[in-house]
Amino acid sequence: MSVKVTGVSAEYRPNGAPARRVLEDVSLELVPGEVVGVIGPNGAGKSTLLKLLTRRLTPTAGSIRVAGRPIESFGRFELARCVALVPQAPVLPEGFRVHEVVAMGRAPHLGLFGSVRSPDAAAVVAALRATDTEQFAGRRVETLSGGERQRVVFARVLAQQPSYLLLDEPTNHLDLRYQVELLSYARRQAAAGAGVLVVLHDLNLAARSCDRLVVLKGGRQVAEGAPAEVMTADLIAAVFGARVRVISDAGTPVVVPEFAAQSGRAADVRY
Repeated sequence: MSVKVTGVSAEYRPNGAPARRVLEDVSLELVPGEVVGVIGPNGAGKSTLLKLLTRRLTPTAGSIRVAGRPIESFGRFELARCVALVPQAPVLPEGFRVHEVVAMGRAPHLGLFGSVRSPDAAAVVAALRATDTEQFAGRRVETLSGGERQRVVFARVLAQQPSYLLLDEPTNHLDLRYQVELLSYARRQAAAGAGVLVVLHDLNLAARSCDRLVVLKGGRQVAEGAPAEVMTADLIAAVFGARVRVISDAGTPVVVPEFAAQSGRAADVRY
């Protein structure tokens, strides 16, 4: 079964102000075993889409179905067992050791007053191993580097054992090594049968790590398809307002920005 978004629109009403439409008639499907990337400029509606999929926001039109059921029919813990989110700016509770934080991912399976059982302990160990965080499982989270903390966040979500994994800009503030590692973890989850939806700003990382791309601009869906189909110089210019060349690396598109010389200096290019 899949996560199916059909004709979804959404809006915000901040502090009683007039409604501001942020998504308009967006449709996509996430199936087990694939990684789908969502790309687009700032304000395109990428994070809003993830809020809809975790029911932190209710659509004003359209429908969302998870495993064939309307998303609104799920209880809070039931949805958390099915769909998990790595947020854009995750916060780890200080004072806890890494293995304790990862174990918090089991909360949807335990309920309010459940006790830890052997399957829960096994899930925590598997999550620590999958993210290579087992080596510092006994350290307090406030002693970790930024990359290590991000891996712990990912491990906590893996311990949740969701069918669908949502990642909102998971590579932000990470150096190249940790960017590659984290997206490799995501691909391994897809290979194990999970559906992964990832919001990314880096177009080359998106092309390299995703099976399909959904392109948003101004809250509207403007393209969807395999990276080699979607990543064209014309589409990138239209969506991002940037002049680029797109070359192929063994079939994977690589985006190369073009800088126009002005008065002996490179002109500013906005992405």
